[in-house]
Amino acid sequence: MAKMIASKTQEEQWIVQNQVFRIYDLVYRLPPHAQSVNFELRRDDHIEYLTRSLTQLGPNFTVLDANRPWLCYWIIHSIALLGDCVDDNLESDAIDFLRRCQDPNGGYGGGPGQMPHLATTYAAINALLTLGGHKSLLSINREKLYSFLLRMKDTSGGFRMHDGGEVDVRACYTAISVASVLNILDEKLTQNVGDYIISCQTYEGGISGEPGAEAHGGYTFCGLAAMVLINEVHRLDLPGLINWVVFRQGIECGFQGRTNKLVDGCYSFWQGGVAAIIQRLHLMIKDQLGLSSTFKFDCVTETDDDSADSDREKPMLEGKPNASSPIGLNNNGYNFIKGSKGMRPLFNSMALQQYILLCTQEEAGFRDKPGKRRDHYHTCYVLSGLSVCHHCNVKEAETPPLPKDVMGPYSNLLEPVHPLYNIVLDKYYEAHEFFARL
Repeated sequence: MAKMIASKTQEEQWIVQNQVFRIYDLVYRLPPHAQSVNFELRRDDHIEYLTRSLTQLGPNFTVLDANRPWLCYWIIHSIALLGDCVDDNLESDAIDFLRRCQDPNGGYGGGPGQMPHLATTYAAINALLTLGGHKSLLSINREKLYSFLLRMKDTSGGFRMHDGGEVDVRACYTAISVASVLNILDEKLTQNVGDYIISCQTYEGGISGEPGAEAHGGYTFCGLAAMVLINEVHRLDLPGLINWVVFRQGIECGFQGRTNKLVDGCYSFWQGGVAAIIQRLHLMIKDQLGLSSTFKFDCVTETDDDSADSDREKPMLEGKPNASSPIGLNNNGYNFIKGSKGMRPLFNSMALQQYILLCTQEEAGFRDKPGKRRDHYHTCYVLSGLSVCHHCNVKEAETPPLPKDVMGPYSNLLEPVHPLYNIVLDKYYEAHEFFARL
């Protein structure tokens, strides 16, 4: 019999598994009190690390010169998730800096004087919305931004990341997300976007960056969220998407981004966010599965009591397959979050929290996996995923979770996010109310 030779992918997988399992073994061999310390969120240390990063970064960050609005968003959003905010001086400095990143013809570049780009536009808008307040929100030139979004529109129905740039699902999401949250989304922007995203759903069920590519967690989140915001999510194969995402949580307890890839802490949000969105799409999923209207779908989450069936079956505010009118298009995000969850979580929340707290948390900041170093990107998306975990078992967005839903002490609890935008919920409501009046 021929000798089996392990592939490089298998070898890397075994190395990561061994590192993760060694951490779990060490922690669970400790006495109970010593164990509990390892499950505490080091909130104050994380906030100090993040706040310090807003004022000064080392020379190694020069490679991120074209990503400075992203650094603002990753840091400011992480601080907000931890229930804190920056001081008045830092807030004013951040607003002024992002204003200088705003192109005279619309959109935001990676720094002052740089060409506008959809990715940095999304980051800048989310950072400004997270800062909140009139100065921050009024700094956004919505008219010029709308013109920029129209210029990025491609004949395929998708969007280009920048002038002459690539067309992909990420561009679709960032454009639609920004337009939706700023109350400027219309039929010109949404025209044929759904067709483009549908063409990117693969045989696996997930969504790729462009037609013919491999299903990927980040692009699946972008595609799914965009389809909800344009009210065309019913066109996706939702059961197929569910089948793909539920197998992305591996034996390490964290998520991978693609089939046969390594676990990565950032997918705590990219895949966890997909699961959070799907929880509010139960009526459409029931329709696609061909279940009768009298079938009682499993819409009772773990924190529900024995309330009446009529309350359990209260429909959420989902878009209907024939609801393609532009009227109310900008309210899709608001209606979505105000609807109730109708399904249990699609992933093991406690297992994911274990991976986050034991394998990605450093003394300050978060990392991809054991053996990697902390960074602001992973800190942002690991914390976003941890927030999804904390709040995945409550039906209503404003309902606080029970202590049993939070691994470690209840003081670990993070602020809830709006899963379509990844903005802290209170900041989303403030922005929605502000721009609805304009």
